[in-house]
Amino acid sequence: MNIYKRHRFPPDIISYAVWLYYRFNLSHRNIEDLLAERGIIVTRESIRLWCIKFGRLYARRLKRKHRGYGDTFYIDEVFVRINGKQHYLWRAVDQDGEVVDVYLQAKRDGAAAKRFFKRLLRSHGSEPRKIVTDKLRSYGVAHRELIPETIHSTKQYENNRAEQSHESTRVRERGMRRFKSAKQAQRFLGAHAAVSNLFNLGRHLIRSEHYRNLRTSAFAEWGMVVA
Repeated sequence: MNIYKRHRFPPDIISYAVWLYYRFNLSHRNIEDLLAERGIIVTRESIRLWCIKFGRLYARRLKRKHRGYGDTFYIDEVFVRINGKQHYLWRAVDQDGEVVDVYLQAKRDGAAAKRFFKRLLRSHGSEPRKIVTDKLRSYGVAHRELIPETIHSTKQYENNRAEQSHESTRVRERGMRRFKSAKQAQRFLGAHAAVSNLFNLGRHLIRSEHYRNLRTSAFAEWGMVVA
């Protein structure tokens, strides 16, 4: 199926604009200017619609191609205010820093924790060997009822990996001047996580030559996803 059918601009331009939006802290206006500098005249509204439509499609393809997550999940929740109402963004990352799932909910009680854990189990395909959380009691409820055989650690500072993973979301939230709705936030964060995982190459941990090889592989995979 040709996902670009009836679009006036070629796939290379559309996929490049979507990549810029989810890879960097850029607004639709910023991307409009970057494309204009290259002689490509497209409105920010068209770019916004591309990001909504194709961001979801690309994220779905990236998840299908993903090679799997680690066996340890670091889980945390952070509040997000949308239209004056407080929501909670639940996030799980593995030991390599890859985002397993992000899920926006109105509460952080036991029922909300169980919903999130069920999503994690579907994404992972099996129970993790270990989960690391803070001392929120809702995690204990979900752990006892859904994955009682999994090791559950609540040691102080051990969950810093998940807490630090929220930083990129906060940066984008400020750049977007807050999320406009829960649906928009969930749609954006899901696509953002999938793109981030692909280009999460641990640049500060590896030699430059190895990093360049990994980056080349990431671009090649991205090219297959957007084809």
